[in-house]
Amino acid sequence: MKRKKQIIVSVTNDLVSDNRVHKVCTSLKEMEFEVLLVGRKLKDSQQLTRSYQTRRMHLFFTKGACFYAEYSFRLFLFLLFRKADVLLANDLDALTANYLVSKIKRVSLVYDSHEYFTEVPELIGRPRVKRIWEWLEKKMVPNLKHCYTVCNSIATVYNKKYGTPFQVVRNIPVSKITVQPNEKENQQKIILYQGAVNIGRGLEQAIKAMHFIEGAQLVIAGDGDIKEQLEELVRTEKLDNKVRFTGRLSIEELAKLTPTADLGLSIEEDLGLNYRFALPNKLFDYIRAGVPVLASNLPEMKAIVEKYKIGAISNSHDAKRLAESINEALNNSEKRKIWKANLVRASKELTWENEEKVLKGIFAQFL
Repeated sequence: MKRKKQIIVSVTNDLVSDNRVHKVCTSLKEMEFEVLLVGRKLKDSQQLTRSYQTRRMHLFFTKGACFYAEYSFRLFLFLLFRKADVLLANDLDALTANYLVSKIKRVSLVYDSHEYFTEVPELIGRPRVKRIWEWLEKKMVPNLKHCYTVCNSIATVYNKKYGTPFQVVRNIPVSKITVQPNEKENQQKIILYQGAVNIGRGLEQAIKAMHFIEGAQLVIAGDGDIKEQLEELVRTEKLDNKVRFTGRLSIEELAKLTPTADLGLSIEEDLGLNYRFALPNKLFDYIRAGVPVLASNLPEMKAIVEKYKIGAISNSHDAKRLAESINEALNNSEKRKIWKANLVRASKELTWENEEKVLKGIFAQFL
């Protein structure tokens, strides 16, 4: 019997809510790879049930330079002494250990860039830290042969910058999995934001916009660096009855929540090229769940919303003007009827089953 090729997939998060990595691992398993996904375990990490193997490392540090150094060193040692035919690194923060081991052991390396890492808002205004990541990227990316990313804009940038061809695998939901939504707790309309609760996601403005919105609740589903800050903002603005935080949800929990929403927000601010070129997971999750979208006037998101006519574009992050856009999207019944019909058609076309053909083409050469 032919031995299955072993692939180790690595990422810096705790694996619980990373839908892109989960879909990739599932597709690779379907291709008859033996998959091992490596991440880290946090104090509040939920238990995992996956169809492939997982391993989560307990780390002493949880953020900052010490975390990245510890994670890279631990991952390097793990990969060095673990048998694998292929290594898959997710994002620049997981690439260094994979790159070094691939050179030492002469193992094939594939790179999945989930974002334009060196242009994330967290690095804007931190030139020294940014230069370190740019130096690492410059040392490794030009030497990579097998790469893919989340949208055409980022693929084009990397190709021009380093001469490295990147294919595009968008983070689109699986069509064959249908989850029944939870019932709404009340008759209020739900404005949903799901994803990382970090700077530049338009969340401060969305919270303040709730002063001008009636009959609706803003639900923020996720966790991140500014969650506590946003919770304090809600208390300060006396909006406790209009804003709800769910915390980090599993993939299954989120799949039940999303279809209950009346409007999905994807209102990233134009803070650097990473957000300007953003094509977030949540946009496709909203589409799959049949939820109309309010998106920022940024090229990749705008192109999807306008191509399929499944929502509106917000041209301002001013709280009052943002509230006007939200109210219009929630209450214009004629537009919503059109959006709902178009969402059905878009969800049939935008499926992981279509998108994974590119992914399987990349990895088929290693079988």
